[in-house]
Amino acid sequence: MGDGCAEWVFPAAPDAVRTARAFVRRQLRDWGLAPVGDLTVLLVSELVTNSLRHATGPIGVRLVRPSGPAWVLLVEVSDPQPELPRERVARPEDEGGRGLFLVATASRRWGATPGDAGKTVWFEVAAPR
Repeated sequence: MGDGCAEWVFPAAPDAVRTARAFVRRQLRDWGLAPVGDLTVLLVSELVTNSLRHATGPIGVRLVRPSGPAWVLLVEVSDPQPELPRERVARPEDEGGRGLFLVATASRRWGATPGDAGKTVWFEVAAPR
């Protein structure tokens, strides 16, 4: 891991969400970005949970530290499932379907990118200067 980037790979196991939250929170604190920690950890938790529900195989989490005039934290969650996620409107009785809505609402912007071995869902959070 370089100074401006941190990344981890977690097995597709139930404890991946808890472990990813802990690693992300620790890294943000080490970078002095604790003020965006709660929001970032919540959104990472949603995306890792989606990966566990819809994909098999390893789940990657990558943070790119803010630099330059944009001052935005980039967060990426990757998995081997090639199908790109779609934001949808969940009905009140639905058990799921709110994660991407939460990511879209709470982040600066978000998207999904196909890759050779799956996809990456990413979001940006405005970081304090």
